[in-house]
Amino acid sequence: MSHLYRERIVVKVGTSTLTNEAGGVDLRSFERLARVLSDIHGRGYQVILVSSGAIAIGSDRLGMEPRPKSLRAKQAAAAVGQCRILFLYDKFFGEYGKTTAQILLNADDVEREEKRANLVNTFDTLLDMGIIPVVNENDSVSFGEIESDERLFGDNDVLSAIVAVLCRAHKLVILSDIDGLYERDPRSNPKAKLIDVVEDVADVERCAGGAGSLRGTGGMKTKLQAADLATRNGIDAVILNGRRLDRLYTVLDGGRAGTVFAARPKVVRDQNDGTPRFSLRA
Repeated sequence: MSHLYRERIVVKVGTSTLTNEAGGVDLRSFERLARVLSDIHGRGYQVILVSSGAIAIGSDRLGMEPRPKSLRAKQAAAAVGQCRILFLYDKFFGEYGKTTAQILLNADDVEREEKRANLVNTFDTLLDMGIIPVVNENDSVSFGEIESDERLFGDNDVLSAIVAVLCRAHKLVILSDIDGLYERDPRSNPKAKLIDVVEDVADVERCAGGAGSLRGTGGMKTKLQAADLATRNGIDAVILNGRRLDRLYTVLDGGRAGTVFAARPKVVRDQNDGTPRFSLRA
């Protein structure tokens, strides 16, 4: 039970990829993501999709402009947004003959041993049935990820790494709105160089910069946290541009694209059930 599943991957997509500049749903991004992941699934990979965007898409659906600031309004927007997101995933994945399932999580679900074990069983069963789980944080009932100054999941970046560790995935792919990790911010410095391989996250933490796009809540800092958690558990992590999904094929075929974080060999696991031990608050 302690091995990694070589054909199991986790792909995380953020709000900035799923929405357009006006803050509305980017249907082309949804369709493109569903098409590529369905094709990869058809090649024999087990795919888990961690998807952000509920509050932003719900806010757009409800005509909330600007984005709501109160907890009540954010949770209402998240509830509406979840329905919209799952409808779109069901529609687009269904066009390629794939079935999706929704899993909503909060910190308690992965920190409590009994809940964590049940969660792993659910993932394994869905994947064995050929279903693509779509995972998000449970914003509509949990306030920690919305209101906390120190978000545990960081726009689902860290959540995607947690899911990868729990499901013993071989690879974590985080889709960003830029090509990967740069030495400097490429938006303000066009001569910034892309870092193609990272052996130790600690060596590049200074490159993380601040927050991400205006539509998302995560940034490169939380992506590095996710990569660190994944690689410490023996899982390769990659940051790719969500608008250039063709590069995902390159990664799965063993080539280099985006920024690759090399897995570390040592993996510490629970002696009872083989699943990794970790804390969200470490």
